[in-house]
Amino acid sequence: MSPLHPASIGYATRRKLGDIGHAARLFVRLVRLFGAAMRRFGLVRDQIHFLGNYSLAIVAVSGLFVGFVLGLQGYYTLQRYGSSEALGLLVALSLVRELGPVVTALLFAGRAGTSLTAEIGLMKAGEQLSAMEMMAVDPVRRVLAPRFWAGVIAMPVLAAVFSAVGIVGGWVVGVVLIGVDPGAFWGQMQGGVDVWRDVGNGVIKSMVFGVTVTFVALLEGFEAHPTPEGVSRATTRTVVVASLAVLGLDFILTTLMFSI
Repeated sequence: MSPLHPASIGYATRRKLGDIGHAARLFVRLVRLFGAAMRRFGLVRDQIHFLGNYSLAIVAVSGLFVGFVLGLQGYYTLQRYGSSEALGLLVALSLVRELGPVVTALLFAGRAGTSLTAEIGLMKAGEQLSAMEMMAVDPVRRVLAPRFWAGVIAMPVLAAVFSAVGIVGGWVVGVVLIGVDPGAFWGQMQGGVDVWRDVGNGVIKSMVFGVTVTFVALLEGFEAHPTPEGVSRATTRTVVVASLAVLGLDFILTTLMFSI
């Protein structure tokens, strides 16, 4: 039967709608298991260490070099208009509003998201999840929920570290290397960055991205075919889907937050 045949299109549409419905039910169930996960906080704590601590190095180093580039390019751009003293404000707003949450989410998807997908996929391939169900242990409650909420908690912390290290990197390039006045650098930043509108919206963004990336990683691992090839494909899909979702959500959130 041709792929463009109406029956084939209808089957593909029904299958895709079924997948979306299954993902929505799993997401609602993970949200409802927040209380159960917090009652066994040791499981969540271990996953926060696994996801957050192991991603800390790449996030911090990336934030430092992003701050270097922002400081350098920002200075050359502002110097044309005689506003080089606003370098601190430019670096801070760029990191807190956009680059901090977005780049951290992309790094989180590549580092922690792939680890989650591979771990859950290998547990499924090794029939560990089936064995848990045979022992009347809910794998969603015991395995997926602690990892989901650990990712939601770890993501804003990592984004804050990225932004803080990036600001330090911008200060090193702008003040130490180029010679921008340090008082103007920090003064413009303190006067121009609003705690609720800028920092608060950045934290909200990072939480939304944490929910998105972690859920995509868990869903792909949970639905992966129980073969090495299936796990590898699920890991690839995690990076692609999570990255595109983060970029799309960033545009939507930015439009809602900063267009008013």
